[in-house]
Amino acid sequence: MKKVALVTGSSRGIGLGIAMILAENGYNIALNGVRKESDVAWVKKDLEKKGAGVVYCQGDISMPDEMGNVLDRVKNEFGKLDLLVNNAGVAPLQRLDPLELTEESYDRVMRINLKGPFFLTQSAAKFMIEQKEADNSFSGCIINIGSISATVVSTNRADYCISKAGFAMHSRLWAVYLAQYGIDVYEVRPGVIRTDMTSAVVDKYDKLIDGGMNIQPRWGTPDDVAKSVLALARGYFPFSSGEVFMVDGGLTISRL
Repeated sequence: MKKVALVTGSSRGIGLGIAMILAENGYNIALNGVRKESDVAWVKKDLEKKGAGVVYCQGDISMPDEMGNVLDRVKNEFGKLDLLVNNAGVAPLQRLDPLELTEESYDRVMRINLKGPFFLTQSAAKFMIEQKEADNSFSGCIINIGSISATVVSTNRADYCISKAGFAMHSRLWAVYLAQYGIDVYEVRPGVIRTDMTSAVVDKYDKLIDGGMNIQPRWGTPDDVAKSVLALARGYFPFSSGEVFMVDGGLTISRL
């Protein structure tokens, strides 16, 4: 029986890249996003062409009722969940310095980037534990897509950086707690990845990359992140639960 993966924020960008590579490698996919199902029909068809069973679970996972509906849809359609990939996240609506940052922006970023994934993980973990108790051979996995902004400061994105720093602790906390149930938890921490989220700052990062920001002189791609997720999901790092896997082209290596 195929394994089932729920990938949040998977109708575009990094999440879509992750869904695609998992579908190519034997997973059934629960897509998630906030757009209408008709708007992502092409994504569903592309995944099905790869042999995956696919269901679109529309919903904002930062809203409790919608999050519950997403997980219920997974249970009703597939009856199981082997892998949760917490990928959904947002950038600030405006890049403002800390003296100008608004509570509205701060609360929005924290709700979507930190609160939503925590409580989705809580619900998904309970379901995985139920599966483990029913079948001791069950092996669940949770992979969190973080950001180098957990440790790299951008003063015009304070809310985003703080959310990703909290998200890093989220990963380790769940790794420690869920180890008793044999559920591994990892964080994948991308650097500068070319997606719609970074489309507004292409010129800025083109110049930084040309100037040596990364030791590998190129943008990262969703496929770079997706390949790391696949390796973790396959269990290639069985003695590394709780660890951070950098996908940043060497950006965060300290250099003189």
